[in-house]
Amino acid sequence: MIRSVLCPILGIKKPIFQGGMAWIADASLSAAVSEAGGLGILSAICGGAEALRAEIRKARELTRKPFGVNIMLAAPDAAESARVVVEEGVGIVTTGAGSPAPYMEAWKAAGIRVIPVVASVAYARKMEQLGATAVIAEGAESGGHIGETHTLPLVPQVVDAVNIPVIAAGGIADGRGAAAAFMLGAAGVQVGTRFLTAHECRVHPVYKERLLKASDIGTMVTGKRLGDAVRCLKTPFAKQFARLEANPAASDQEIRAFGTGSLRKAVFQGDLSGGSFLSGEAAGLLTRCQSAADIVEDIMGGAERLLSQANELVEK
Repeated sequence: MIRSVLCPILGIKKPIFQGGMAWIADASLSAAVSEAGGLGILSAICGGAEALRAEIRKARELTRKPFGVNIMLAAPDAAESARVVVEEGVGIVTTGAGSPAPYMEAWKAAGIRVIPVVASVAYARKMEQLGATAVIAEGAESGGHIGETHTLPLVPQVVDAVNIPVIAAGGIADGRGAAAAFMLGAAGVQVGTRFLTAHECRVHPVYKERLLKASDIGTMVTGKRLGDAVRCLKTPFAKQFARLEANPAASDQEIRAFGTGSLRKAVFQGDLSGGSFLSGEAAGLLTRCQSAADIVEDIMGGAERLLSQANELVEK
């Protein structure tokens, strides 16, 4: 078993997080990952604060093991979600798309361990100063909202810059990726795209089908013109979005309107012409659907085997 400082801090057995994917990471998926020994994470973007409260309670019916909640701080209902996690006694919160500073005092008073997603060394240092328990260094290979720096150079720079544990994210979908992350100095890994193919993940079948058919060049980045870059599968919608962005006659307002609700259309309807199928570059590694427990075991077991054999690479 891989030894990590994260495990005793968070009360988990395996240092693997499931990404808190908006409209996707519900109680069914998150509880299954936690039951497998990792850290399942609910998304606060699930229909409002009361819907989040319901998912937290549902997750507690499915597992007694630790799980977390991811809050996108740019969301309109972020303040309500921040209040709900305190009221419901959630022990772990991951954050993205903004600074958790306005909520840190209340969260820390409630005993919540806060783990922000960061895309730069400077932001990682700032989160450490705020009192974060750890940070998730997420490279541009990941699905959804991305920064500029990729995982391989980002993770070791963040590890060197802070004195708190670093979780690596972006492009990790098997034991090889996880082993590489640990060798870069990460204390754990976060995986999103591969968990989209878990049996417990309730995305539309078309979403899973497209992921399993994706190649190494099956994703693209949209939204850069709007300052909101996201990585997604290449679909008719994504290509049309890119054409709009490249058209100087199209206004930013028109582009935003075109993208409104596109993730929900992908998740719930499998709509290729109107949906944004968020995915990381690791989609090309996906070959089959499995249970969340099998995915956790495959990634962590694979990493353990590779790391235990690493000394064979060095001539003595």
